Amino acid sequence: MLNSNNREAAERFQERRRREDGASRLRDQVPQLEALRLVLDEYRENDPAPWMSHTRHIVVSRAPALFLIPCGDSDCVDGGYSLTRKVMDGLRSAATSFEGDEECYGRRHGNRCGRRVHFTAEATYLP
Repeated sequence: MLNSNNREAAERFQERRRREDGASRLRDQVPQLEALRLVLDEYRENDPAPWMSHTRHIVVSRAPALFLIPCGDSDCVDGGYSLTRKVMDGLRSAATSFEGDEECYGRRHGNRCGRRVHFTAEATYLP
């Protein structure tokens, strides 16, 4: 079972990497963007306190214009959060700070996962 889980996780990672490699570059989509930081808080279903928090510093010069965050629940199958539309909308409008929520699109034990992520973005732009 462990080898199967490891193989499935590796396959999901490879698929995500293929999507990132095939995506347009963030620098091409938002040329004036200088720096981007995403603060991510992941919540379990019906729990008001964050289960996990972390910060991603995006390397703008080589980052894809694709923001896919894997679900933190090891029992979640094919889950994660697609923040691309919300993040790109904020960046294209040159917002220096914006936030949003997204539900996990995966399944856990045959039911929807139920986790959600709240993100806060902080961006700086060239003059």
